[in-house]
Amino acid sequence: MEYQNYLPIWDKLTKDQQERIAQVIEYRRVEKGTHIHDSSADCLGLVIVKSGQMRAYILSEDGREITIGRLFEYDVSLLSASCVMPDLQFNVMIEAEKDSEFWSIPACLFKNLMEESLAVSNYSRNLLSSNFSDLMWLMEQIMWKSFDKRLSSFLLEEMQLEGAPLLKITHEKIAAHMGTAREVVTRMLRYFQNEGMVRLTRGSIEIIAKEKLESLSDT
Repeated sequence: MEYQNYLPIWDKLTKDQQERIAQVIEYRRVEKGTHIHDSSADCLGLVIVKSGQMRAYILSEDGREITIGRLFEYDVSLLSASCVMPDLQFNVMIEAEKDSEFWSIPACLFKNLMEESLAVSNYSRNLLSSNFSDLMWLMEQIMWKSFDKRLSSFLLEEMQLEGAPLLKITHEKIAAHMGTAREVVTRMLRYFQNEGMVRLTRGSIEIIAKEKLESLSDT
């Protein structure tokens, strides 16, 4: 399938606007671990995910990462387009969590389309509104939910994404997702292991009591 099928507002664009996108849209295939966008890079523009899995994250002043969202097939994101959306006042990094394919529409063109088309402008605002709602939910989790509940929810989400109880993920990577120190993650995972919820091995975590994790996370 081509990018037109992944962009909900395609049919609302004029023929000229469609042709301008076709002339400059960029297709990329990246390997797992590739940094697609960071705060030092030029504004990437609109990202349309064809396949794979990416994560968007921000950095604290002391360099600690925290995941603010994930992108999957058919997802469209403006998080890498701070130059397009002046209301976006924080730097967002994006990396590929799995081998991925995506298209990007250059920021300068997309900004022009927003000014020309009410449909594009409204669509962009809705995208950012959704991203902001997700960010507010994340902040509520960090502020009001205990870490054991957050970690159990994270493990359940990872199991659902991978489709298997064996998660190939390090304690350091979990800490990066959750905005905490690796030692905090390790202590809590060892507690989970002592309680019979998980089995820890080098570089992986096996969930052996899904029901206990669900009960802990209030799922």
